[in-house]
Amino acid sequence: MKLESDDLLKEMEDFEFTSLFSYSVRAFYQSVSGSVAKLYETEYNLTASEWRTLVVLGPYHCMAAKEIVAASSMDKVTVSRAVVSMQKKALLKRDIDGDDKRKSALRLTKSGRDIYFALLPKVLKLQKQLVDGLSEDELQTFVKTMSRISANALM
Repeated sequence: MKLESDDLLKEMEDFEFTSLFSYSVRAFYQSVSGSVAKLYETEYNLTASEWRTLVVLGPYHCMAAKEIVAASSMDKVTVSRAVVSMQKKALLKRDIDGDDKRKSALRLTKSGRDIYFALLPKVLKLQKQLVDGLSEDELQTFVKTMSRISANALM
């Protein structure tokens, strides 16, 4: 038993926070999302949550806010704030259900669709640049690895 505690003590003495897997993932996320954010923030004055809402809705979808929550990595409060902000910017329209006033459907306005169609090709081009130099096999392995780690995190 003493051997295990000696190993742990040695590991703690040699510890570097940058060796934490969660630190590396966060740094990776920041660099990738930061490069995308430059596009939607600078050129279109969108926040991250507005961008995600725009992409989830796409040009033709009509969804309830709870469906946007389910389809994105955002919580209800974040989606609600994005919806209100996008309505103020005339990028999103809320249609109230005629039978049940508590229900509403969200859709992009013409301005929202225009931004979607202008921004998406730029994001797709950036995505190609981000994975430049990776083979298709490497990219598939990376995606599978992320999925496996995500599943492990939920256990």
